Amino acid sequence: MPGGRLTQQERQQIALGLGDGLPYAEIARRIDRPTSTVTREVMRNGGPTAYRADLAHRATERRAHRRRQAAPRAEAPPQAHGRDPEAVRAYEETLTTVFMQSGTPQMMARVMACLTISDTGSLTASELVERLQVSPASVSKAVAFLESQDLVRRERGERRRDRYVVDDEVMYQGMMASARSTAQVAETARQGVDVLGPGTPAATRLENTARFLEFVSESLVRAADQAREVLHTKPAAVPGDDGRPGPDD
Repeated sequence: MPGGRLTQQERQQIALGLGDGLPYAEIARRIDRPTSTVTREVMRNGGPTAYRADLAHRATERRAHRRRQAAPRAEAPPQAHGRDPEAVRAYEETLTTVFMQSGTPQMMARVMACLTISDTGSLTASELVERLQVSPASVSKAVAFLESQDLVRRERGERRRDRYVVDDEVMYQGMMASARSTAQVAETARQGVDVLGPGTPAATRLENTARFLEFVSESLVRAADQAREVLHTKPAAVPGDDGRPGPDD
């Protein structure tokens, strides 16, 4: 399997595959690349509907040029718990891509992934700027969006510095926010029934949409409430994880 950066020809193959409606896995197979490579390439360059091979290639060259001109970064501190830095970096990119595929804008997805994989689950704005190599304004905008979705909360830390936190409750709060948003769409759809006239094709469509979304919203709330305790439960210990031999050793 080839390594290194994608070539312009490979990007053209990706564009052709997207145009044919092929899944990322099939496109990756055709160019002999990992599926994650194709997914990240597409999501970084406009998404499946706006991807253009020539624009993506020029954008990659510009990013590489900026990195070469930038001052060298300070040496990264050793990873905790004996982690492989390259594996952690690759996983962070994968997690960012998954967040983007779920509808989270790129910068917000990068901040969310960075917070999620930190052991503390919290970072200051300056720490996020340093880790992501972006501007303070970009971090501020991303955090404001994540706060509005109840995915991040703000805490006042030492020296009056705000810390941005993802904790055990973040996924629960995110699901509840999603349920509220879905319920609001359902209510708005119902309002349209009277405006468009009950029994008309458009009103019927809105009525069915409202019923569907109400069911989804209520089911999401019930499921989140029932599963909430999972977020506070430690995974079962695997024999041998504490350094002692398991029964089969």
